[in-house]
Amino acid sequence: MRKQPTQDGLHKVIMMTDTKFITIQEALAKGGGKVSLRGWVYRERGSAAVKFVVLRDGTDIIQCVIKRESVGDERFKEADRLQVECSLEVHGTLHQDKRAPTGYDLQVDSFTVVGWSDQFPITKDQSAEFLLDKRHLWLRSRRMQAILKIRATLFRAFREYFDGEGFIEYHSPIFQATQAEGGSSLFSVKYFDTVTYLAQTWQLYAEPAIFSYEKLYTIAPSFRAERSQTSRHLTEYWHAEMEAAWASFEEMQDYGEGVIKHMVKAVLERHEKDLAILERDPAKLWPALKKPFPRMTYTEALATLKKKFGMELEWGKDLRTLEEDKLSSLYDTPIIVTEYPAAVKAFYMRQVPGHPEVVQGCDFIAPEGHGEIIGGSARETDLEVLKKRLLEMGEKLEGYDYYFDTRRYGSVPHAGFGLGMERIVSWVCGLDTIKDAIPFPRTPTRWTP
Repeated sequence: MRKQPTQDGLHKVIMMTDTKFITIQEALAKGGGKVSLRGWVYRERGSAAVKFVVLRDGTDIIQCVIKRESVGDERFKEADRLQVECSLEVHGTLHQDKRAPTGYDLQVDSFTVVGWSDQFPITKDQSAEFLLDKRHLWLRSRRMQAILKIRATLFRAFREYFDGEGFIEYHSPIFQATQAEGGSSLFSVKYFDTVTYLAQTWQLYAEPAIFSYEKLYTIAPSFRAERSQTSRHLTEYWHAEMEAAWASFEEMQDYGEGVIKHMVKAVLERHEKDLAILERDPAKLWPALKKPFPRMTYTEALATLKKKFGMELEWGKDLRTLEEDKLSSLYDTPIIVTEYPAAVKAFYMRQVPGHPEVVQGCDFIAPEGHGEIIGGSARETDLEVLKKRLLEMGEKLEGYDYYFDTRRYGSVPHAGFGLGMERIVSWVCGLDTIKDAIPFPRTPTRWTP
């Protein structure tokens, strides 16, 4: 038996039974007969004779019809007190009804209130900031549920792809002693009697491991202390990264294109209902699955921007959001921009042979204005070039001695990339802001709840 709180704060004892509960999705697939369900009140309305309760669980929603004549006057009084987010166990008979939200309703024989709900604070037409303040409750919405289901599939599909390519999952430290993507975006952390930093990427700790297994991937949080207040930036995000010994710059791009196609395919196969809840047209994702991704150099991208949009960008400047969005508007798939100026890219990117002003680095830019989703490169193997570039950035070489050892003892060509999971969730789901692509977003002005 168990105790259940009542509205007056007291408890009543409920006898546990051997009732087999099934999910709403399983009930809808069953299509009829006696079923027992449990979940939360999603919507409720009624009259003096009948109460309509839309019940939701982790799989779907269903309309439950509670009639006074079926449950009796006393139980109906309890049904009449139900509010949004009350948790229930219901038992009844499933019937097809085209008027019901999911095409079926449950004629309730009996029900038990497991947990009463106060007046739920989230109603229609709430502001974005209010929903962020109440994120712990907004996660219950069908919209957030659909996003997080798709997010989980994208994580799983990333692992499926690289497992299938013979990679192993590998983990690097979150506390790191040096920068990898620029010192200005480091989060400092007091570490006993010294200071260390939160990881910007796994890369400097992944590269040592490729000399053992050769092919590695990870999915882990990364942190960037950027004060960007945009719809594309988070200070804490999930980073899906790969690193492979012997891989060329072109092979790394092939891996990036391959994993994106695999991830999109998984969502299209498994989440038709969730995409519908989000009002996301699957037709906008099919091109990424069916077409090769266009590849162009940075210099070619500047020429395209000038020709198509009359935009003059000085060679050597990084592409901004504006330029990325203009380029992406020309295609219905991600595009790959390669061979960026060395001055705007990380110190570890390999210089193009004979052209040290350019590196073998690339960005994958998503369509529909969702920005960069992958950044990758071939890695510089020349120890002296690495030292020179770090010194030019004002870095002290002592902290990188462990990294230099990877070039001193049997260095080989290698390449890798990082994929921002929230960026790809945002694109696949068609979100207006990346804040909805993660359960609890962290930004320069938001670190709670």
